[in-house]
Amino acid sequence: MPERNEYALLLSGGGARAAYQLGVLKAIGSFLSRNQGLPFPILCGNSAGAFNATGLACYASCYHLGIRKLEWVWNNFHTRQVYDSGVRDVFFHLSRNFLRSFQSEQHQRRASSLLNNQPLRRLIRHYLDFHRIDRNVASGHLRAVCVNASSYTTHHSISYFQGHHELQGWVREQRRGVACPINSEHLMASAAIPLLFPPVKMKGEYLGDGSVHQLSPLSPAIHLGARKILVIGVEQPQRLSRFEDMSRFPSSIAIAGHLLDTIFADTLRSDLERMNRINETIAHMTYQQQQQTKLKTIDCMLVNPSISFNEMAAKHFSAMPSGIKVLLRMMGLHDKADSSLLSYLLFEKEFCRELIALGYQDGMDRRDELRTFLDI
Repeated sequence: MPERNEYALLLSGGGARAAYQLGVLKAIGSFLSRNQGLPFPILCGNSAGAFNATGLACYASCYHLGIRKLEWVWNNFHTRQVYDSGVRDVFFHLSRNFLRSFQSEQHQRRASSLLNNQPLRRLIRHYLDFHRIDRNVASGHLRAVCVNASSYTTHHSISYFQGHHELQGWVREQRRGVACPINSEHLMASAAIPLLFPPVKMKGEYLGDGSVHQLSPLSPAIHLGARKILVIGVEQPQRLSRFEDMSRFPSSIAIAGHLLDTIFADTLRSDLERMNRINETIAHMTYQQQQQTKLKTIDCMLVNPSISFNEMAAKHFSAMPSGIKVLLRMMGLHDKADSSLLSYLLFEKEFCRELIALGYQDGMDRRDELRTFLDI
């Protein structure tokens, strides 16, 4: 694998939308021989993308096996496996945790959140065998796996990584890399969407979703040695602004979806633009200047969905569990509402299967680009 150690895969966050990533990865699998290992030995993930990245890391010696394991999970998903969604559970948690969070900080004794995601911790521990990561690193099938989280304590973006012994941590402005064995708590922290899920306390810090403070999403992969990065995002195609009707104010639920879209997509677009400018600058530098600045060219390919998730999610609104459906309706979200929020929370197999099919089709539509980029 040494000749491939500069290839990386970056999977962005996005709740249930991350099922789309599996479809693209499945399409890539159609180009590979049956027993081939990972075509990208560096894996980086945020939020739900961190779950997919870690799943691949656990089965790095056989790419197809890793895809099948992940596909089984997504194909059989239920919302109750991620967070409590029955009527009694939802409103008991609201009264016990979320509503009490508005009291003074002196009386705050437990993590507050709109939803209780303890089922997700059980799911992660059941399906992911973290001990396999070390074996895959030792055998050379995996260079590194990285899970990103955001610190509410220091306001830093923290990249927890497990990989080859020669890889070192790093410290930059408002971001740092920490070498450590990856476990379920790192994934729980990375997936702790603000307000929706509770922060995770780890080694003196309160941690939340990896996309919140991540100003440079490409940075962890580059620090781990990547020169070619395949990015599978969940940003929807551009469309007319949902707030262009000036006769009415945007609803709270529409703004909530807009904020999530911003957290999971905007910094990635900015970082890709910055990377392209640096590449253009390097192209005009002499070899000596490049050595002095220590800059290097990074080649990236971005795959995003070809159609909107919002319309897809709206068709499956009735499949949501009763408790969460009542809560969302109280907040103003229904199958006709113009909000992205539903597509983040809809962990139901019918929706996930549709996302996987879309990802697979998008991957096959760009198969020539993918094969050229990955040299497979």
